Amino acid sequence: MLAAAATAGFALDATRARAAADALYDPPRFGNVSLLHFTDCHAQLRPIYFREPSVNLGVGAAANRPPHLVGDRLLRYFGIAPGTREAHALSHLDFAKAATVYGRVGGFAHLATLVKRLQASRPGALLLDAGDTWQGSATALWTRGQDMVDAARALGVDVMTGHWEFTYGAERVREIVERELKGRLDFVAHNVRTLDFGDPVFPPYALREVNGVAIAMIGQAFPYTPIANPRDLVPDWTFGIQEASLQKTIDEARGRGARAVVLLSHNGTDVDRKLASRVRGLDAILGGHTHDGLPRPIVVTSGGRRTLVTNAGSNGKFLAVLDLDVRGGGVAGYRYRLLPVFANLLAPDPEMDALIARLRAPWEARLAEPLAVTEGLLYRRGNFNGTWDQVLLDALMTVKGAQIALSPGFRWGSTLLPGQTITMEDVMSQTALTYPETTLTDMTGEALKTILEDVCDNLFNPDPYYQQGGDMVRVGGLSYACDPTARAGRRVSDLRLGDAPLQASRTYRVAGWAPVSREARAAGGEPIWDVVARYLRDRKTVPPLRPNVPALRGVGGNAGLAS
Repeated sequence: MLAAAATAGFALDATRARAAADALYDPPRFGNVSLLHFTDCHAQLRPIYFREPSVNLGVGAAANRPPHLVGDRLLRYFGIAPGTREAHALSHLDFAKAATVYGRVGGFAHLATLVKRLQASRPGALLLDAGDTWQGSATALWTRGQDMVDAARALGVDVMTGHWEFTYGAERVREIVERELKGRLDFVAHNVRTLDFGDPVFPPYALREVNGVAIAMIGQAFPYTPIANPRDLVPDWTFGIQEASLQKTIDEARGRGARAVVLLSHNGTDVDRKLASRVRGLDAILGGHTHDGLPRPIVVTSGGRRTLVTNAGSNGKFLAVLDLDVRGGGVAGYRYRLLPVFANLLAPDPEMDALIARLRAPWEARLAEPLAVTEGLLYRRGNFNGTWDQVLLDALMTVKGAQIALSPGFRWGSTLLPGQTITMEDVMSQTALTYPETTLTDMTGEALKTILEDVCDNLFNPDPYYQQGGDMVRVGGLSYACDPTARAGRRVSDLRLGDAPLQASRTYRVAGWAPVSREARAAGGEPIWDVVARYLRDRKTVPPLRPNVPALRGVGGNAGLAS
């Protein structure tokens, strides 16, 4: 009787899962051109947990509108019912509890199943990748991106652009593009040129025919790569937003018969929104970089023209579907869906699953090493410190003997639920980059404030074209206040070490990691993952952590700040 009841229960669960998958993953077909879009997967081949931000502040014209909405305000704006599967995918609300109900997200084997399902109902659908695919995991780092190149080819990516890809260095990127991707996957970037003569490094766009319709997909690599990442990794290339180049490329593609033109962009949503208002002839921007899961496009109108601005989240958590009805005069209509990739609703594709197993096999023992157990939720994403950041900062201060620690405001990095074991793979998901050296330096209070002000301006400058990096630098040991709405140089105040105000002329011992200058890397210490792993092995257990976030001023009522 018990066995029969259990079997019936499993059958009922399977039926419910199929019904949920059918409702979510079979959007009605529309038009004659379909584009499937993912971005910023950061080399996550296996399903993970990923918590969306509770702080994503917009300033100036960007305040209180997408993508700078979090929690309940985001759900109300987009008309999403609280407590649902979609609400969990798009918000931080009750994350740990909801994650135990809805399970992990992403994973290339599950993504492959969804891609095949959608392409079966949308003949000729193209799969587009807006970048940050080859970096973010241990296996990607140890294979110099090769595991992700193999997986992307197997997934059937048609066109991509880049950002963190460039941190493997120009030589490695060119090797992959020319030897591994040529004839199979178009790597496009109109805004990457040689420093000497301004020659294009990559094709600016790909022109494909879908169901008899010519579609141009222009690539926009991250414009601030040499600023946000080490310049010496791409010493002979220039980047930038390059509006004039983009307009010329759009016009050329139209001249070659493109009836629809899309920009595959790694600018970030705010930059894309501004860019859409300043060029003509773009039908859509399929964006990345800022990891914004936008359930509806932002419609930018200018001079009677309409451009759809989208962004498809991160970590393989979402797959966007843009269906276009393209007529003789261009795009006549569209439908858009942002589909969360729930691993428990999508069976893994057998071929992709086997490939991933082969790619990971040489490293499995190293990846699975248990380091500690977390008693609280560990996450990173948000404008200021997350609990994962706190682990890194505490490790730096403890192991390096520093009074203060600084950690980059990276957006990538998966989430762990309370009670999970922290493995070496988990640590690498927060730290896997090609310049992992730790540093220990003496810095004055004045220099520390300057650093905080500079990064703050990169994040909160009201002109999106001056937002040149990730989130705010993470700070350990030092408290401060921050007013994102203030002018440059006046956003950071009340810096304190313990109860004592920071002295401008006094010197402090500061630990950090991921230095962008060649000299700092040459003088740097052991890799950050070794520091964090040693710290965790010694502790065995990580208690619930309260992240060291600044006292925020001037943002009361801001929809990008959870109450």
